[in-house]
Amino acid sequence: MRQRCIQQWLKPPKSFLALGFGLSLQLTGLAASFAPVAAEHGMVVTAQHLATKVGVAVLQRGGNAVDAAVAVGYALAVVYPAAGNLGGGGFMTLQLADGRKRFIDFREKAPLAATANMYLGPDGNVVKGLSTYGHLAVAVPGSVAGLEYARAQYGSMPRPALIAPAIRLANKGFVLESGDVALLGAASKDFAKDPASAAIFLKRGQTYQVGDTLVQKDLARTLRAISRKGANGFYQGPVAQAIALASQGGGGIITQADLAQYSVRELPPIECDYRGYHIVSAAPPSSGGVVICEVLNILEGYPLPELGFRSAQAVHYQIEAMRHAYVDRNRYLGDPDFVRNPIERLTDKAYAAQIRSAIDPSKAGVSPSVQPDVEPHEGSNTTHYSIADRWGNAVAVTYTLNDWFGARVTAAGTGVVLNNEMDDFSVKVGVPNLYGLVQGQANAIAPGKRPLSSMSPTIVSQNGQPVMVVGTAGGSRIITAVLHSILNVIDYGMDVQEAIDAPRFHQQAQPELTFLESNALSPDTRKILEAWGQAFGPPQSVKHMAAVLIGAPALGAKPVGKNRFYGANDPRRNGGLALGY
Repeated sequence: MRQRCIQQWLKPPKSFLALGFGLSLQLTGLAASFAPVAAEHGMVVTAQHLATKVGVAVLQRGGNAVDAAVAVGYALAVVYPAAGNLGGGGFMTLQLADGRKRFIDFREKAPLAATANMYLGPDGNVVKGLSTYGHLAVAVPGSVAGLEYARAQYGSMPRPALIAPAIRLANKGFVLESGDVALLGAASKDFAKDPASAAIFLKRGQTYQVGDTLVQKDLARTLRAISRKGANGFYQGPVAQAIALASQGGGGIITQADLAQYSVRELPPIECDYRGYHIVSAAPPSSGGVVICEVLNILEGYPLPELGFRSAQAVHYQIEAMRHAYVDRNRYLGDPDFVRNPIERLTDKAYAAQIRSAIDPSKAGVSPSVQPDVEPHEGSNTTHYSIADRWGNAVAVTYTLNDWFGARVTAAGTGVVLNNEMDDFSVKVGVPNLYGLVQGQANAIAPGKRPLSSMSPTIVSQNGQPVMVVGTAGGSRIITAVLHSILNVIDYGMDVQEAIDAPRFHQQAQPELTFLESNALSPDTRKILEAWGQAFGPPQSVKHMAAVLIGAPALGAKPVGKNRFYGANDPRRNGGLALGY
């Protein structure tokens, strides 16, 4: 019998669940997980239920996973405006049915007029809010170019068919549920400061309520322009002119030249092996794949299954592996057009062995002493969706506006909410960004440069076949959340829903604290770790993870009937949906 890591004695009796009380337990981390959603032909998991249904409909009409991913990307721009977007950027990791592995970089770029010190005052210090709110915080969007590139290269359906559902949702509107309203309410004060945003996201100056219908006519017109002309409908013509005009009027520096010169890159993904499984993940300018592989390489030398889920020793090793890997992230990684990323060294198993030799099994490391020039290191907000189809294609997409609703400004007449991605650069070397990351010169602002990211769309395979598609929102916590999900299914035998539900912890070198979700550790385990010098911080805001397991609900388990796809929607936020057919 495979190991169950959420202890049986914590599971409520079936009669209790039958009465419906189990629903109220889903955030405690102590209750039994619901069974993964099972399907025979394909699976889509996103943070918004309407977008999931759009993706499934594409699969049902014969589209492949890339077609569904493109349709979902456009739909989320309508129904999940806090993070789904046309005005942001992101990454797509693919494993195709013929075995090809691809990574598409459509990350935002710094405007051509950007400078390294553009957010510093006369005293040389960071001007609070300048890199996070308003038009000066906006980087050149990449999402439309990325979705169109993926469709043209790897999709099978015509563009109008994939954008049509998003156009309908924008033009006719959709009914708001509690999760939608909660996100809109979080930004309502900032919407009131921006007339273009207020006209869309406030109802007569007030926050929308559950049951209201959100209509976005301007966004529908923008989507129609893209449907007719592809990326040119966004980066040239009236939409581009409106974005540039809004930037100029709001004190930003984006011009039509910035939009016209934007380009997508296809790069080799980061790949590594862990206990017989192959990991394919995001390459720089994402730090995700490098850090995931570095941590997994370190942990592969420890007997985590034997130590036990959330044992003090296993948690200690995971925290220290995260600490070392984030030091490397923050020092070395950046846009490969500007920085030489030492990927081969950071993902080398011999390097991981050096780090293991420096980890004391019963003493916490001190981040300032774990520095890139010291042995062995010498030498937000976001949304994710996971899709797998019946032909063997797997797609993981993470894209973002950075913070919820990005810079909290909209380009008038377009319905396009704009990102605040410039804050992901090292606004000032050594000063924490929005997510508390203290980064180095490799990620300094430069014209045309893409900021370092934590987005980690990841695919796990075995014997050449994808077995897991996973990713999440969460700023700097994206990487460790994806790590936990991989460890949970490979080392601890969890099914995919249990793996997503399990409480998480996060360590990023600076600050020293390891942040814990509620019930991530038992009181006794925490005391042991604190005696070893580990310091813990409070829970941070919850994020949404989306995962698909292919073949069975858990690795090594048997499929349920004819079902090959098992989806897990993170219960931490309302509104997401796992659905197949």
